[in-house]
Amino acid sequence: MADKLKDAGAISFLEAAVKISHTSPDIPAEVQMSMKDHIMRRTRIQRQTTEPASSTRHISFKRHLPRQMHVASMDYGMDPPAVAEQPTSIGRIKPELYKQKSVDSEDPKKEAAKTCGKINFTLKYDYENETLTVRILRAFDLPAKDFCGSSDPYVKIYLLPDRKRKFQTRVHRKTLNPTFDESFHFPVPHEELASRKLHLSVFDFDRFSRHDMIGEVILENLFEASDLSRETSIWKDIQYATTESVDLGEIMFSLCYLPTAGRLTLTVIKCRNLKAMDITGYSDPYVKVSLLCDGRRLKKKKTTIKKNTLNPTYNEAIIFDIPPENMDQVSLLISVMDYDRVGHNEIIGVCRVGVNAEGLGRDHWNEMLAYPRKPIAHWHPLVEVKKSFKEWQGRAASFDSQGSCPSPKPPPTP
Repeated sequence: MADKLKDAGAISFLEAAVKISHTSPDIPAEVQMSMKDHIMRRTRIQRQTTEPASSTRHISFKRHLPRQMHVASMDYGMDPPAVAEQPTSIGRIKPELYKQKSVDSEDPKKEAAKTCGKINFTLKYDYENETLTVRILRAFDLPAKDFCGSSDPYVKIYLLPDRKRKFQTRVHRKTLNPTFDESFHFPVPHEELASRKLHLSVFDFDRFSRHDMIGEVILENLFEASDLSRETSIWKDIQYATTESVDLGEIMFSLCYLPTAGRLTLTVIKCRNLKAMDITGYSDPYVKVSLLCDGRRLKKKKTTIKKNTLNPTYNEAIIFDIPPENMDQVSLLISVMDYDRVGHNEIIGVCRVGVNAEGLGRDHWNEMLAYPRKPIAHWHPLVEVKKSFKEWQGRAASFDSQGSCPSPKPPPTP
């Protein structure tokens, strides 16, 4: 017991001497050496009893650490701090941050590409005279179309689907912020207002060449924009466009295929809101259906002509004999024509159905094949004639049967 107390007293004395040695350089050298040897022996004993695996752990830690950061001087006798893994994220690219930045930076560019200025106009409906008044006030921040950095803008006004009646503002020279302040009157019954669309086309006037289109505004629901009982000011973004969007109307027809008979029946039901082609504001429409294969016209058939109408009803069936093995090689081109007693008949619009058609034309054809012997009817929007359609129609009606598309074979006996 006395020995333990003696050791404890010696240790406390040595610890006190160590503390004093840091501040008192007058302690004899032999005393300092004896204290140092005693402290080192106690330190080795403590490490052997409390940290037997210390060297192995330090070697492993040291082997991994230099790949993450530069180690100059570190006390390996201490446990690694919790923040030692943080340097691994330094310099690492975080895709989510860059992705968000790129999306944000692209939005203004996309928005700028879609719009090209604003236009201000008013609407008011005169219930007594059944007239819609459109007043074009001003345009703002139009793009420059001339070399001098300016434009010569004017506005065309339509009340769709009628394109025969159109109005146009005066041309304003060398300005990107024109003030028009002009009013235009469209006679239209009140019950037709819900189906009408206001179409404004902004152009740049050019004396020596074709006028450049700046953009357009299409207002589909007039009652949502204004109550029409009083004059209401409306601001709209001008949407970028190079050609006028033309609403040509729609056609409804059904398709039915009988595989055993090899017979395809297209029933033209009716059309609605066709483009007016005559001075009277109406058309004399009929429907022509062409059977095509690789751009060649095999056959064509047409309906009767309906006089002075934009909403004709036909309910006429057109039949083609096509064997099942040839159904994936053919398509139908449906053309709505305006009959003209003097001169050439004009095309109002077209649509196409078949395996190689686009959008609704392909879906309607596939639905017909999926449900044989059942008539499938859909509305199809009419589009302008593309170059390929013109080429097909410009070719001769008859051609060599040894061409790239086999001629339809006689249908088998049901």
